[in-house]
Amino acid sequence: MSATNTNGPVSRTVGYEEPQAVAASTAVTAAAPTAVTGAAATAATMAEESFANTLAADPTATRIEATRTTKVSTVLPGVEGDGTEIRLVPRNKLRYNEVKKLGEGGMGEVALAMDEDIGRKIALKRLHPEALTAAGMARFVDEVHIVGQLEHPNIVPIHDVGIDEQGRYFFVMKYVEGETLEGVIDRLREGDEKYRAKYTVEARVELFLGVLRALHYAHANGIVHRDLKPANVMVGPYGEVMLMDWGIAKPVKRQGEMGGRTDADDPDGDKQAESSRHGRRYSTRHGSLIGTPAYMSPEQALGLNDQIDERSDMYSAMVMLHELLGLKHYLHDKQTVAAMITSIVSEDTPVHEMGWYADAPMGCPPAEYLHMFHKGFSKKPEERFQSAAEMMEYLQAILEGRCQVQCAITMTKRMTREAGRLVDRKPWVAFIAMITGALVVLAALVVLLMAALR
Repeated sequence: MSATNTNGPVSRTVGYEEPQAVAASTAVTAAAPTAVTGAAATAATMAEESFANTLAADPTATRIEATRTTKVSTVLPGVEGDGTEIRLVPRNKLRYNEVKKLGEGGMGEVALAMDEDIGRKIALKRLHPEALTAAGMARFVDEVHIVGQLEHPNIVPIHDVGIDEQGRYFFVMKYVEGETLEGVIDRLREGDEKYRAKYTVEARVELFLGVLRALHYAHANGIVHRDLKPANVMVGPYGEVMLMDWGIAKPVKRQGEMGGRTDADDPDGDKQAESSRHGRRYSTRHGSLIGTPAYMSPEQALGLNDQIDERSDMYSAMVMLHELLGLKHYLHDKQTVAAMITSIVSEDTPVHEMGWYADAPMGCPPAEYLHMFHKGFSKKPEERFQSAAEMMEYLQAILEGRCQVQCAITMTKRMTREAGRLVDRKPWVAFIAMITGALVVLAALVVLLMAALR
């Protein structure tokens, strides 16, 4: 499976435009719970109706025609020879030779190709001809520019851009073999013993830390992803973690203040791809609601795009971590987009209670993560994790045994960890303390036994 699962078979780009839903949503603030509930219902109903009747491409949209149809040819010559004589043979062939299609969405497709000059596999993402509207090209250019700025080991890099022999715009990305995090979760959920042995709780948290590193870098560079979900994370065979699909990423100036092109400028956001195997609730949307319903933050679900900042990504990241550890989506029982949006905005899910995991495939996650879920799923942005760095520090402390003491279980774990540190730092002190404790217990038992014999 390709690392470039941007619009692949499990997560496709679809969309709609519903200005009325935005108007209804933006009139509500988090300070009025009853009003939020009403807005959630209105937004959810409009979202469901609008999505069920997705329009075809806007016939009035301006079409963008490629100004030239450049044949992207190889540059390097072929090298021949038997060791005594070297011959350079001119070549004139397509540089990017397509091998197979990897995925397709409403705006474009991703293919595996061979770079004939460098001699390596690459992933090639190109726009559908019908997506060559001003809005479609704007999103395409935005994605190229955004990913091009984000040079990080956990973010797939862009190598090249161009126009193919059929006049289709494309860009070239690194190809990483592996599987999506969604695939890993599915195999764990299905009970695959090899996966369960390989992906322990600690191993899954380590994978997730790779996602947070990518987010930390992107947020530091003023970019929010807005479409975090397991289908957009690739896991390579050697533990590589790549955060994919920055197609709806957005520049932000600072928390709460958006920059760059507005989403209302996207009249071509109404395109819908074929349904994913999880259904449209788990598919990416463009338009007044930006993102994937199942992983949206409350502010995303209300269509409050001008209020989305890094903390919105942190909510989506928490949803993803929760599913990765519990193997059960917190909205698994919501069968429609409307029900899902209503729940995100106005309903509390007790994911921090052990009883919620009674039917989870691998049982309840450790207690320290339950406390983390309670914070991370807050409806109010100011009460969540404020940054990827904060969440990374929290998880790293758990992995190192420095979890916060928030209940009897976490207190026991912390005391055990501190006892282990004492043994490492001062083994003789620990040994003497252990012997002293054992003698005290033995003396107490002797006293009790003598008292019983009287």
